Amino acid sequence: MMHICHITSTAIYKLNSDGVSPPISKIQQNETVFGCGAAPKKKMHLSENEGIEGKTFVVTGGLGHVGSALCFELVRRGAHLVKAFDLRSTSPWSHDLRNHGVQCIQGDVVRKKDVERALRGVNCVFHLASFGMSGKEMLQLGRVDEVNISGTCHVIDACLEFGIERLVYVSTYNVVFGGKKIVNGDETLPYFPTDDHVDSYGRSKSIAEQLILKSNGRHFKENNGKCLYTCAVRPAAIYGPGEERHFPRIVSMAKLGLLPFRIGEPSVKTDWIYVDNLVLALILASMGLLDDIPGKSGRPIAAGQPYFVSDGDPVNSFEFIGNFLKGLDYDLPKSLLALPHALLLGRIFAVFYSILYPWLNRWWLPEPLILPAEVYKVGVTNYFSYVKAKEELGYVPMVTPREGMAATISYWQDRKRKSLDGPTIYAWLFCIIGMSSLFAAGYLPEIGPVPLIRAFSLFFFRSMWTIRLVCMISIAAHISEAVYAWYLAKRVDPANARGWFWQTFALGIFSLRLLLKRARK
Repeated sequence: MMHICHITSTAIYKLNSDGVSPPISKIQQNETVFGCGAAPKKKMHLSENEGIEGKTFVVTGGLGHVGSALCFELVRRGAHLVKAFDLRSTSPWSHDLRNHGVQCIQGDVVRKKDVERALRGVNCVFHLASFGMSGKEMLQLGRVDEVNISGTCHVIDACLEFGIERLVYVSTYNVVFGGKKIVNGDETLPYFPTDDHVDSYGRSKSIAEQLILKSNGRHFKENNGKCLYTCAVRPAAIYGPGEERHFPRIVSMAKLGLLPFRIGEPSVKTDWIYVDNLVLALILASMGLLDDIPGKSGRPIAAGQPYFVSDGDPVNSFEFIGNFLKGLDYDLPKSLLALPHALLLGRIFAVFYSILYPWLNRWWLPEPLILPAEVYKVGVTNYFSYVKAKEELGYVPMVTPREGMAATISYWQDRKRKSLDGPTIYAWLFCIIGMSSLFAAGYLPEIGPVPLIRAFSLFFFRSMWTIRLVCMISIAAHISEAVYAWYLAKRVDPANARGWFWQTFALGIFSLRLLLKRARK
């Protein structure tokens, strides 16, 4: 099976080979336009591999979705060496990364020695590593600040120590957005007040971005006359094949029937960006930090600058997600939940999960349904213009939202075919509670809640003999359905035959009907 990291990293070029004409013709013609504000634009003749060929790069968070795609693209463009620096030792992309010559370095950005070990001897750093973007991570406040603020300080210090001239930081819309409506915003917007952020992620990323941009122009410790050039790329919500944060959580909740409502009005719009478009923006940002471009005077065009990047097609998040869920045959959210009610729900989950703080990183604790910061992201209009990135860096999305969503749906359809499908949580509760109650009412001694369960059962079935008969018939039905599911799965889904057996044994017809549906397909 081909790893998705390879598919993701080559998606743009596959589209080209299939006859789709990419809109960034300037790069393909070895020509990029740089400019600043209202000043006259200078046309710089840059190859698409300018500042990459023969250079050494570090990508922090390099084993993640975006990081791995960026590593592949740097290798494709002729980088001498690419280092993927990550807390993990393995990921779904690590095997292919190593096969493509990427050096995978395990370490933690909060440990200065790890950062120095990874950054020694490189020419450019892409700082992607972060923590606390969504779900349970958002509530681990100490770890969020350690990674996003302290880790960024260590990266800056290492760049100054080792004379690394280019540092590209992956930031977020949240540095200027905090729950108030923004329509077609741009880089002139002020930072959202630090103390007003509803989540530690937005606050910490805002502090880190300001540290990055204020470090622009700082001279190296060697005092050799050269200095560090920095910029920040602020991407929209990221999607694409293999995306790790948003879509797995959405699919899990949809599978369990836990997406019962939409949040906010249908007119609310937000931005998204396909992974290959973001990778392109990061590459262009690194080129914008070059200080040796012929015919260019002064500091690099991108030095000290932030850039918003997106697909350029604002859309209601639930409409966007709805198309995705429809492609996977999951039910779409139908009810509408007003923003104040959604915020109340988010705060309830935040309080509940804060009580469980010591166990937030445990695998058995499920993700919260939603948190206040996530309510604002999907329930309040916030989208931004990428005009500055277009004019100064030459950024234009190469993959359209339609193409990007088609690739994402295709990836998840393939993943769904290879995994064990299951019913909603309501079916689980009905079967587990129902079967347990029948068995308790028919066979257990009168201890604890058993007398109440038995009285309730007798109200419906009238006699103990009937309760025991119904219980035995139900158990026999589940066993026979499980055996049939195992034989059927051996033919239509052999990799998950054992899983189908046990799931059908527990859930009976609720599980079997999903297997029958797969068999018909």
